[in-house]
Amino acid sequence: MKKEFLFACALGLSLTVQAKGHLDITSYRYAGPYLVSRPLLVDSTDVNAKAWSAASLLKTPLSLDAVGQAPVSDADKLPSAPAEGYALHLMQFDLENTAYGKAKFNVSEVKDWQLYVDGKLTDKQEMALEPGTHEVVLKYLSAPGESVKPKVSVDSDGEFSLHQGQSRLYTLADAMHGTKCAGVQVSPDGKYLIVTYLTSLKEGRSETVYCVKETLTGKEVARRSEAIRWMPLSGDYYFVRQGVSGRQLVSVSPATGFERVIAEGLPEGNFSISPAEDYLLYTLVQEGPKERQEIYEVIDPDDRQPGWRNRTYVAKYDLKSGLMQPLTFGYRNAWVSDISADGREALLMVSTHRMGKRPTTLFSVYRMDMQTLEVDTLVEEDGFISHALFAPDARQVLIQGSPEALGGVGMNVEKGQTPSMIDSQLFLMNVADRKVTPLTRTFNPSVRSVQWNLSDGQIYFTAENRDCYSLYRLDPSSGKITLLDVPEEMVLAFSLADKAPVMAFYGESAANSHRIYTMNLKKQKAELREDLSEKLLKGIRLGRCEDWNFVSSRGDTIYGRYYLPPYFDESKKYPMIVYYYGGCSPTSRNFDTLYPFHAYAAQGYVVYVVQPSGATGFGQRFSARHVNTFGDYVADDIIEGTKKFVNAHPYVNGKKIGCLGASYGGFMTQYLQTKTDIFAAAISHAGISDHTSYWGEGYWGYSYSEVSGANSYPWANPELFVDHSPLYNADKIHTPLLFLHGSVDTNVPVGESIQMYTALKLLGRETALVVVDGQNHHIRDYSRRILWQNTIFAWFAKWLQDDASWWNAMYPPKTL
Repeated sequence: MKKEFLFACALGLSLTVQAKGHLDITSYRYAGPYLVSRPLLVDSTDVNAKAWSAASLLKTPLSLDAVGQAPVSDADKLPSAPAEGYALHLMQFDLENTAYGKAKFNVSEVKDWQLYVDGKLTDKQEMALEPGTHEVVLKYLSAPGESVKPKVSVDSDGEFSLHQGQSRLYTLADAMHGTKCAGVQVSPDGKYLIVTYLTSLKEGRSETVYCVKETLTGKEVARRSEAIRWMPLSGDYYFVRQGVSGRQLVSVSPATGFERVIAEGLPEGNFSISPAEDYLLYTLVQEGPKERQEIYEVIDPDDRQPGWRNRTYVAKYDLKSGLMQPLTFGYRNAWVSDISADGREALLMVSTHRMGKRPTTLFSVYRMDMQTLEVDTLVEEDGFISHALFAPDARQVLIQGSPEALGGVGMNVEKGQTPSMIDSQLFLMNVADRKVTPLTRTFNPSVRSVQWNLSDGQIYFTAENRDCYSLYRLDPSSGKITLLDVPEEMVLAFSLADKAPVMAFYGESAANSHRIYTMNLKKQKAELREDLSEKLLKGIRLGRCEDWNFVSSRGDTIYGRYYLPPYFDESKKYPMIVYYYGGCSPTSRNFDTLYPFHAYAAQGYVVYVVQPSGATGFGQRFSARHVNTFGDYVADDIIEGTKKFVNAHPYVNGKKIGCLGASYGGFMTQYLQTKTDIFAAAISHAGISDHTSYWGEGYWGYSYSEVSGANSYPWANPELFVDHSPLYNADKIHTPLLFLHGSVDTNVPVGESIQMYTALKLLGRETALVVVDGQNHHIRDYSRRILWQNTIFAWFAKWLQDDASWWNAMYPPKTL
């Protein structure tokens, strides 16, 4: 059957025609000719006894960058070779595929040539290409006066297209590489910023740099490889380096670049500088007792964790005398939570471990006078607090914790509900009378990071606001909370100037990567200072991301969003992937994530992200549904939402729906298959299959169960631990189910996947188990992450797109 292809060759336009079979390259970008000369032949042969040939000129190094910027031309418009001398030519085109496939490149009418695919020289004319937009460059050699016009074609077993537009598909490589912001700090006077950049390079390499910039102009005044921070009083920045006499504490003026050594022979360890810059507060580590390696006693469930026997303590280092004064002593962990604005007092926290009652870890907060070392107990052994900060005048303390903290004064749940310990709240304590005021009891978002501003006396914090990280200001005198208007859906971190109304922050949204901003707190207007996303996403075409919420049968508004393929056609039918949260928090609108939703969409999927019951950020009563339910409300919301989404969107193929989750979400993947048959494929990464075995074996199994199964235990509540475990309902599963797991997962041990995989194999069900060697709960290793993610892509391609070629290429069928 004859196939006809039409191509839009005008720059900026992109017409793609997908087909299997033969594709003639009739348009391209061209750069050249580049004259190359024959070298002086000082000998007739080289050291390997080979005579010189003109073909060796093809190996002359030549940048491929120029051809990518050239205009699109027709194939019959190639320039003739120069009349004198040899010449190199570059001919470039983009080959695009949304599914895995093999492509064979055919080159004729030219004798000496090289082929580059995605910037790499290849000696193969036939290769397997993962989904994406692939830059193909033909580098060829012409002899003097030679009329050379290469003919290029592609034979394929998948759907490939010639793509000559300016945009390309977003891929896993885009998610893994590039420069992101890893931190931003504003100077005390607000005039300078320290921006930390993390650049992820190919082959897993990375580099971190710290840049000092003028806030208003963006002018870079310093760039360092050492970690730098601001001095609280002088406004210099400081770092630690190794000197002749040991570690040096060095400060640098951002205005002049003048360096000053503050201290020599600095002790090892992490420290905070006092506001008056006269002492350092260290949090140091004391090593615990050792056991023999060949056979050893485990004295506590947590004793399996490396370093658990070590304990932290606090010490004060006087910068003038060099005296190191221990401030705490004992076998319990102690650390610095905050230093008062005048440096006179410090807030210390101490943890106590116990196994007889929930919660198993208790926290105490002490106020210590830095001159007399007298101690005042503010909070004693409360297992629901996490952090404490001084007010600017130190007369009040801001405490962060879960709703049950401080006697449950912040609880706002229905009768019979237990609040989620992950739902973070704020409390204000008057130091004089210990009176506690809950500040966020009726505030639905869950607090993340918080700072009390010295400049205006206001409290600023970020919080999980449904699936966003929003930025808020809290007036401690009135308790009023104000949502600040910022351009990003996800405020990832912020910093406040102590002596000026200036804030710096960076964030991202569902359709863009990191951007850096400053805000005048009086005007409350954010100003963009640097757009890292623009460079990261240059030339990339993303599909639309839209909100989609529904009212559940219980009357709740269940929030969600969906991603469409870049070349979305409403008249077509698309397979769909459903994703849901992997713990107690919502699946937030991060662009940069281990599960790059835009990359899934680029492969021809609609991606539906749902925020089911139990997630924080929607209020205490909503998040409390995570406790002692082990998936019930969650499964109902996911199933109902998926069905309603399909009914509301005719372009979704209701028979080709996949689902994916990790950790608790991996458990949900398994649990869902025992409740419904609407999914055509499912993937569980590091999922819990048996709550009882996970409860006892994972490093944090029993302590996480304090959150999800408060005061419930396997011996006292078998209905919860057994009946809600997928393993005991394995016979109900008929969906093709892939198990992915790191071999050294200490959170959810790999046995959770092994035992469920074994059950499904015994039942004769479609299943697969892929173990990632040497990886823990998250797959961080560069090459392993690529294989892991491609395994996910390949499984969905097999079952949702009826194309097993990628899966079979990665995991060839075996007869054993």
